Amino acid sequence: MKWLIRLAIAVVVFYGTYNYAVLYMGGGMWVLILPGIAELCLAAIIFEEIKGFAMHPMAYVGGFVCTILGLVIGSLLGHIFMELEGGVYIFILLNTLFGYMGYSIGVSWGKELSTLPIFTPKKAAGTARPKVLDTSVIIDGRIPDICASGFIEGTLIVPQFVLNELQHIADSTDSLKRARGRRGLDILNKLQNIPNVKIDITEHDYPKIKEVDSKLISLAKDLEADILTNDFNLNKVAQIRGITVLNINLLANAVKPIVLPGESLTVTITKQGKERGQGVAYLDDGTMVVIEQGEALLNSEREVVVTSILQTSAGRMIFATPKNGNA
Repeated sequence: MKWLIRLAIAVVVFYGTYNYAVLYMGGGMWVLILPGIAELCLAAIIFEEIKGFAMHPMAYVGGFVCTILGLVIGSLLGHIFMELEGGVYIFILLNTLFGYMGYSIGVSWGKELSTLPIFTPKKAAGTARPKVLDTSVIIDGRIPDICASGFIEGTLIVPQFVLNELQHIADSTDSLKRARGRRGLDILNKLQNIPNVKIDITEHDYPKIKEVDSKLISLAKDLEADILTNDFNLNKVAQIRGITVLNINLLANAVKPIVLPGESLTVTITKQGKERGQGVAYLDDGTMVVIEQGEALLNSEREVVVTSILQTSAGRMIFATPKNGNA
């Protein structure tokens, strides 16, 4: 309904300037000049409607140019009806209608033009792309250490709507959610204090989009940025939309120590396995080690021999047996 209100304001401005030109300025060129100024006001009002949206500059240019063309066409057609009784109302209606149609078409054309190679110059070699952080990767808490190690390059972008979501979580009545939200805010403060890490808090928002994940995807696409996340579903959707995703969980799995069948490990068997007779231990990085015949060795430190390794989407799982087969 906002655009209807703005359109109504534009109609009043146009009608007022037209009558002022006829009644008080004696008509003549003023009939064209003053309403022309009002038409520019209409263009400004329409531009205000899209203020805050992160679009390619060509979308703004297309919207403005086609708005003016629409107003010109509306004026030319409207003058045909000026001699009729009540023709001024038709004149105003045609101007506002064609003006808004011009804006809509122009923005659409501008977006299509923005995809042409001439308007999307290649970035200089070695230039790091910015990374948009989502809520999950902030709350996760590992991102400051990764940034401090120098493995993440480029500006880290934190949208205001993500900050709002963190604030909402931090104000939750649920103690667990509240702790997670406050942890996320603390992580952001820690990030800002890391040397050589640039944090950009952007006000870009998409009021017409309700879901935070959809906003992140639109923002990353408009800013030509990557998304830094731990969210599996966001990862998949962003990849479908052609956006590069950096998943911290995948990175953690990739840097886990590699062991080969036949190698020995010293582990503490902490609990029973799913199958009868199995024991389970964990490496320092969280990798699960399933030990055959390990149930009898619970709560003891043993040297085991790796028999096989299973790589899953959740991480790496190691299967082993006690060394020398002894308990």
